[in-house]
Formats: sequence, C-alpha cells, structure tokens
Amino acid sequence: MKINDLFSIDGKTALVTGGSRGIGEMIAAGFLANGATVYISSRKAEQCDATAARLSEQYDAECISLPSDLSNLEGIDSLVGRLKERTDSLDILVNNAGASWGAPLDEFPEVGWDKVMDTNVKGVFFLTQRVLPLLEVNATAEDPSRVINIGSVDGIQTPGFDTFSYGASKAAVHHLTRQMAAHLVRRNIIANAIAPGPFPTWMLSTGVGGGGDVEGTDWDAVGQGNPRGRVGSAEDIAGLSIFLASRAGAYTVGETITCDGGGIIGGGLMRRGG
Repeated sequence: MKINDLFSIDGKTALVTGGSRGIGEMIAAGFLANGATVYISSRKAEQCDATAARLSEQYDAECISLPSDLSNLEGIDSLVGRLKERTDSLDILVNNAGASWGAPLDEFPEVGWDKVMDTNVKGVFFLTQRVLPLLEVNATAEDPSRVINIGSVDGIQTPGFDTFSYGASKAAVHHLTRQMAAHLVRRNIIANAIAPGPFPTWMLSTGVGGGGDVEGTDWDAVGQGNPRGRVGSAEDIAGLSIFLASRAGAYTVGETITCDGGGIIGGGLMRRGG
C-alpha cells in the first residue's frame, strides 16, 4: 500500500505516439523519470530523433525514436515491425498521435475530414490491434498491460474552434476506448482514455493565435479562462498517465478521465462570473 508500490512503472516498456512534442512528450518524460524504457513515434523523423536524444540525456534513461506516419496501415506496420526488432514485449501503449483541421462549416474540406479521422481514430484502432501480441506477453491478472488513448474535452463539449472533424474524432476515441476495453480486459489488457483540456502545445497555440510558437504564446492569458486559472502542466498529464499505467489504476477500466482544470464542469460558471 506504499506510494512507491502503488504508482511504480519502473522497468516497464512503453510506446508513446506523437511523443516528439506536446502532451506526448510530457507523458514520455514522466515515464522516463520513473524508470520506464520509452519508444516515441511521430511523423517528422528529425524532430522525433531530437526529442528522443534530449529526453534520454535529461532523464538518464532510454528513449528510442521510431518515426512513422500512423494515419495509414503502411506506416503503422512499419512502426510495429521496427518495434518488434527492438523488443519482444510492450507493457504500456499511449495512443497520443493526433491531427486537427480548422475551417468554416461551409468551406470545410474533405481532406480536413479524412486526415483527422485517419490519424485520430483509424490510427488508434489499428496500431492497438497490431501491438496486441506484444501487450499480451507480460500481461497477467495481477499486472495487466495498459492502453491509454488520448482524447480531448472537445470530444465531450462543443469545441470553441471550427474543428469539425477533430471534436467528432475525439468523441469516437472515447467510445472506441470503452468498446475496446470490454474486449481487452478479458486478455489482461486495460484500456482507458484521457480527455485533456488546455495544455501548452503546438496544436493549441495555432488555435489561440500563437501560430504554433509554443514558447511565444501567452499561456497565462489562455489559462485565465480556465477555472484553475492556468493551463495544464507536464506534471498534470504525466501524473494521470502514471496512475493509469501503474498498480493504482489496475481496477479502472474503460473510462474517459478529463484532465482539464475543471473546464467541463466549471466553464459555465466562469462565463457567468460565478
């Protein structure tokens, strides 16, 4: 019942997609800091390699770059093949790779629909399917393997931006998580989802006027619209991910847990000045 036992992920092997920046990088860093070996993947090879090298040095741990485009089966199978060359088992899969597209309703293009759905939904399903043999190697009733899907509060509430395919895709991720969890729990694999709110990421920066400049975005101003008065931190998302990946989360199955500073439940009060 001690903290070190309840929340330990020491010695675990994890794959974090979209791990070269943003929320994926935050989760990967949290895993590395607590004794896990972490593989990260992202579409841009140079950035993925650089992040893996930096995190390895920062945490004196093994972070391995496996860049790939997870919006199609060719990219998914390439990633899984290279992963199998390096390890014969996987304890934690974090499906974080995602895309978004913004355009007015009357002008929203098919490419903006397909790109987002292929990455955010199809990629989650088929990557999980392809790595099931790796997840089952060490999975036991006492110590199940874990799948953590990264959804979004925009899959729960009406998005504030004209990102029509993004909100729909994240709602699909939440429901897919429940359906997959019902099947995987019988195989000693636990699946849950996290629905993050505002975090200091490239994706949100493009939406709030920062143009993708994460360092240059006024995150204090963005956070003032949140009940907690700030945007999320690496500790927030990494802490929840570690809970779900550790003994402490072994009886939590098929849930979508918000990590949003109270935005979903308190947004109305904030708008009314309550």
